[in-house]
Amino acid sequence: MKRYDVTALGELLIDFTQSGISEQGNPLFEANPGGAPCNVLSMLSRLGRKTAFIGKVGNDGFGRQLADAIEEVGIDASGLVFDDEVHTTLALVHRLENGDRDFSFYRNPGADMMLREDEVKEDLIRDAKIFHFGTLSLTDEEVKKATHKAVRIAEEEGLIRSFDPNLRPPLWRSLDDAKREVEWGLQHCDVLKISDNEIQWLSGKEDFDEGIAWLRERYDIKLICLSMGPDGSRAYYGDTTVTVSAFLQDGTIETTGAGDTFGACVLNGVLEYGLENLDEEKLIQILTFANAAASIVTTKKGALRVMPEREAVDSFIVVYR
Repeated sequence: MKRYDVTALGELLIDFTQSGISEQGNPLFEANPGGAPCNVLSMLSRLGRKTAFIGKVGNDGFGRQLADAIEEVGIDASGLVFDDEVHTTLALVHRLENGDRDFSFYRNPGADMMLREDEVKEDLIRDAKIFHFGTLSLTDEEVKKATHKAVRIAEEEGLIRSFDPNLRPPLWRSLDDAKREVEWGLQHCDVLKISDNEIQWLSGKEDFDEGIAWLRERYDIKLICLSMGPDGSRAYYGDTTVTVSAFLQDGTIETTGAGDTFGACVLNGVLEYGLENLDEEKLIQILTFANAAASIVTTKKGALRVMPEREAVDSFIVVYR
């Protein structure tokens, strides 16, 4: 028996999200715990899964806040390393008039970039069923080596490997560098969560199905789940393609963490049903639950600390469907 359902490696940072306007007319920002891998783990923990995180933060106030936050939501933090010289990574999330987000990162360097190979706690990977990673741990050489080591261990141990490109252009020297590392991730995953804009960017095709077909011609990935924002989501598994509509709400305030929530629910479905015998009915159940959970998160500020529990998602589905 494995001790953990999912272990993830990557960034843990502070998301400064807009939280009103001051008396002087200046935007106010709230320091929310964030980082895609830990958002995924937080949602999985809410669903009763055992999770662990491998990463690095600064030995500063924000780093200690983040350590407390992931332990608070039930993530094993024994793989979290503190850097005495480099500060915790910060991200400012601005809401644009069209509802989209604009990210500004304070990460040159940031502590998450400084994770070394020898700091990867191997037993957290070997004792897991799924290993999850993204591309922010591939942007710089030191943490890239650590990520490659972690993926290699996951492959040696026969873990299911989950990958989310989570493209953030400002963090790359060039988009060519980003594409090269995304392609590396695609070569080493069994489950892929990818967004609509990411598949268009990667494949050069506007039509999502054509983009996924382009991807599947090049990479052997068992399950691909495409998030399409207000248009819902789509799953590609063998010869089966399933589309499930989104749960749209008037109460949506921001989309930070929605994709991570969706991805976590996909992994929860893989843990529940396995990866070998998925069918249309199971895929519909997985996507419906994932869409609903993501919709709930869009009505809350922050992500890591506000993930819904299973009962809340199930009730939400009943009410809105």
